[in-house]
Amino acid sequence: MSAASSKQKTNVATLKDALRQYWGYNDFLPLQEEAMSCVMAGQDSVVVLPTGGGKSLCFQAPAVCLDGLALVVSPLISLMKDQVDTLRSCGVPAAFINSTLSEPEKREIADQIRRRELKLVYVAPERLLSEQTLNFFGTAGISLIAIDEAHCISAWGHDFRPEYRGLRVLKQRFPGVGIHAYTATASEQVRQDIAEQLGLNQPRMLVGGFDRPNLSYRIRRASGKFQQICEVLERHRGESGIVYCISRKEVDKTAAGLAGLGFRTAPYHAGMTDVDRRKNQDAFIGDQVDVIVATVAFGMGIDKPNVRFVVHAGMPKSLEHYQQESGRAGRDGLEAECTLLFGAGDIVTWRRMLDDSEPSAREGALRSLEAMHDFCTSVACRHRAIVEYFGQELDGDNCGACDVCLGELDLVDD
Repeated sequence: MSAASSKQKTNVATLKDALRQYWGYNDFLPLQEEAMSCVMAGQDSVVVLPTGGGKSLCFQAPAVCLDGLALVVSPLISLMKDQVDTLRSCGVPAAFINSTLSEPEKREIADQIRRRELKLVYVAPERLLSEQTLNFFGTAGISLIAIDEAHCISAWGHDFRPEYRGLRVLKQRFPGVGIHAYTATASEQVRQDIAEQLGLNQPRMLVGGFDRPNLSYRIRRASGKFQQICEVLERHRGESGIVYCISRKEVDKTAAGLAGLGFRTAPYHAGMTDVDRRKNQDAFIGDQVDVIVATVAFGMGIDKPNVRFVVHAGMPKSLEHYQQESGRAGRDGLEAECTLLFGAGDIVTWRRMLDDSEPSAREGALRSLEAMHDFCTSVACRHRAIVEYFGQELDGDNCGACDVCLGELDLVDD
């Protein structure tokens, strides 16, 4: 056995021990072993694992196995808190640095980093890229750099964020440290752009399967939308589900209407206070409410396996968003229902909202919107359309789990 393969075998055994000790898992999910091995070897990587594929573990498990501090770039405060809370509950010393912390709390975390007491620290890109922060982490003994929601760096992606562009400097500031980009949704073009924008060195591209055969997809023309939502909830009364709305106003109206009919619901959108959002999210995760009615602000990093249905009360703005949001259903592998209520005015609403975005992002967003519109109006297998959009193929002629293949559409001659 060569020295390299012997080291690889040792690394895999070490990772399995960590999975058992901290998370209680006996083995890897698909692609996790390959992704974690890249981190252990310090080889740059771009990892695309659809929702529910165990993406976070791909950098968290190696972080506890390697000497030093793992630096995790994350765009959302709520996502940071959820992941750090989960890590601490597993016995992994972790922290986040963001605007919710007091000055004494920030100083205490800085002291913990100096004392080499933490294994992972989460930080937002704009905070990380300040000269003071880069200098501080330059002396912290960084073991790896993980960039979560990495599609945000690409103007071709579905959620471009200009502050992510500056992350290219990490390759120069931390020479010799492996940089690993993670996302749940990225087409081939976006994957290549992520690697290029970050200046990665011959990165390994690891892409999981995009098909979720346990999900049934249905697209309905919106007609009496509230009643259509109620019909789905009646089929799943007492079960966990998510209803996505395009606007905050629609979230509040829908949540109140459902509550008036006796459904255990709570709203979630960016217009609410952090305290109220957190309270409603925790109530949903803890099964105190069955249904969360939300804008797309809800769900990133949420690990709730028993979501039995997702309703979109309007067309999402991209297939990437749809695949990610509908993918929050059925993470336990059991059957779940995904219903999209599509109205002719949805695309007009999104175009109007995109008018405020900067030109560099608008072109890609409009193209994504058109692809989503084509998906909604087509009569091709929904499972096949999704996987082909992401550059993969679907075996078989009939998925048996969408309105088209189940013969639920009333087709007329073109």
